[in-house]
Amino acid sequence: MASTEAGETTAGLRPLRRNWRFQLLWGGSAASLLGSRMSTTAYPLLLLAMTGSTFAAGAFSGVQLLTQVLFGIHAGTVADRYDRRVILIVADGLRFLASLTVPLALAMDRLTLTHILLVAVVVGGTMAYAFPVRTLAIRSVVPKAQLRQALAQDGLRTNGTGLLGPPLAGFLFGLGRPAPFIGAAVGSLLSFGAACAVPFDGKPQTSGGKARGGALEGMRFLARSPLLRATVGITFALYLVCSATVLSCLVLLQREGVGSAGTGLALSGEAVGGIVGVLFVSRLHRLMGPGKLLIAASWLYVPPLLVLPLSSSSPVLVFFVLTVMLLSDPALDVMTDVLIFQQVPDELRGRVMAATFMLFTLGMPAGTLGSGLLLDFLSPDAVFTVLAVALAVALVPVTLNRTLWGSGWPT
Repeated sequence: MASTEAGETTAGLRPLRRNWRFQLLWGGSAASLLGSRMSTTAYPLLLLAMTGSTFAAGAFSGVQLLTQVLFGIHAGTVADRYDRRVILIVADGLRFLASLTVPLALAMDRLTLTHILLVAVVVGGTMAYAFPVRTLAIRSVVPKAQLRQALAQDGLRTNGTGLLGPPLAGFLFGLGRPAPFIGAAVGSLLSFGAACAVPFDGKPQTSGGKARGGALEGMRFLARSPLLRATVGITFALYLVCSATVLSCLVLLQREGVGSAGTGLALSGEAVGGIVGVLFVSRLHRLMGPGKLLIAASWLYVPPLLVLPLSSSSPVLVFFVLTVMLLSDPALDVMTDVLIFQQVPDELRGRVMAATFMLFTLGMPAGTLGSGLLLDFLSPDAVFTVLAVALAVALVPVTLNRTLWGSGWPT
């Protein structure tokens, strides 16, 4: 009999695999994210072919990410004030329509850089609004005792699509330029269909009929909670280190003359680690309180960073090192969501989730930019060492925090 830290049991509950509302929402969301992962690879290929400019090739992802960050806080406020199911339907519908314009414009030979950047704005904005309500929808269709299991399965969506998206985009692009963009549009359509088909209570539970606080109340709540503050801060640092490590691995493998196939295999260890780590979520949550889990997951990053300089001639070793580094990430991600569900009133959850999403999202470009600057002056081996030392120094005060060691799962 499975149990949660709050003493809840799953005895007598319908297995999660037979919860059609959750599985349909999850399937639609996975299809949409797979389309997004394909777009992340396909748009640079298309823009490079259209313009010959590497700067233009990265423009789609940059504009999309910037839009997600800019709309993130407002998206949380909307999620706490309006019907979340309606928000999800509108966001998925708009993303489908915007994505569909790209293969249509390609077919008519009318696609321009301006058109693509406008699509990036729509896709980034709709993803910002959909993220908090999609996570909150899980709580509406899954019993409390199965929440961790559902959130862990949701983690498979992120890592599984991260593993499948890039090679699938490359394969489809080889069949014809419109193919990966048709796939992205179909993914958004499936997500839209799932949001329309699955009934769930999307109305925020507010006191006095109105959500209290303003747009920044989510940030303020995170700042007031020692456990959430530490969780978000350390996770931001891990996102930064992870993105910096991936870029440094790419440069390292190129320096050693590893081909594109070997490089792709090596870097896929990041996604494989996240997929395998899902298997350990429930066990780690039973063995450790949130503070201990945060500390242990963070320190797991340091030894692989010190091993990476020894793996320069072996993409297989880079693959395994990245896999080990990312093993604890699913448990940490689920922990963050569970703490928000347990500690944050429903009328604030949209804003708190949007705030955490925005901070985590910022960690990725910060890590890529920072490592890019370091790689102009240092070798990849030296960058790995710098990242390991910097992370270890940052973790020392966290590790010595007695409050974190003694923290338990809120009820």
